[in-house]
Amino acid sequence: MKILLFGRFIKEKNYPSLLKVIKEAEKRKFELYTNDMVYDHLDNIIDTPNIKLIKGYAELAKEKIDLVLTLGGDGTILQATTIIQDLGIPILGVNLGRLGFLASVEEKYISESFDQIDAGRYQIEERSMIYLESAPGIFGSTPYALNDFTLHKRDTSSMITIHTYINGDYLNSYWADGLIVATPTGSTGYSLSCGGPIVFPNTGNFIITPVAPHNLNVRPLVISDTSVISFEIEGRSENFLCTLDSRFETITSDHQLAVRKCDFNTKLLSLKNITFLRTIHEKLYWGSDNRN
Repeated sequence: MKILLFGRFIKEKNYPSLLKVIKEAEKRKFELYTNDMVYDHLDNIIDTPNIKLIKGYAELAKEKIDLVLTLGGDGTILQATTIIQDLGIPILGVNLGRLGFLASVEEKYISESFDQIDAGRYQIEERSMIYLESAPGIFGSTPYALNDFTLHKRDTSSMITIHTYINGDYLNSYWADGLIVATPTGSTGYSLSCGGPIVFPNTGNFIITPVAPHNLNVRPLVISDTSVISFEIEGRSENFLCTLDSRFETITSDHQLAVRKCDFNTKLLSLKNITFLRTIHEKLYWGSDNRN
């Protein structure tokens, strides 16, 4: 098996975890690759690392990687999708961050996780994505997101107005600080913190969640992901902020923007006993009562 170790910000305190991952992979004769952010730390961790460097999408496709193992939090998984793109390589996240809805493997379970991978005791989950169509074009070759697309005010404290349409029909004008369109995967992210609902993966939906809306009767909406959602944005400022996951671009009211379901999915590798419900119970403490 060929595994890419993918990371963004490797800290010295994470060296033992990275070393453990490398040792567990070598023990099972897995072939290891890594991106530059991890590669730069290898000399501090292991004497003679037999790990190849992969610099981008083309090299990832050429090497025919079987699994991308991310080292960090959910943001690292989101970043990994920009290098995997449409290759369909499954992702498994080792959680070196905090909450970690997507990065499901805690450090203490690294050895057990490699046992399950080696034995083939895992499933592949298909997670839908958002695709952004824009004129002028923005976000280069990666105009898609696993979690969410957002529009935000910028350079002023004044709210903005986002005129929103579904399949060309007028939905609403949001007077707010911003607007989020999330996938089911992204429903436990920024949308949740703004009062949006938790939506189970693979339910075929988009969640539209306003950020600090001026009208109190405005609430989050759940719609089919077969819809095309388009926007017109205006405000006192000339510039606004548009994001796809953790990436952002500055736009103006002249930009034409629409989002739809992406033509390809992100694949997440799911180990035995790690389900969406179990994650909800553990991360949000559902079903727990400190009084008992």
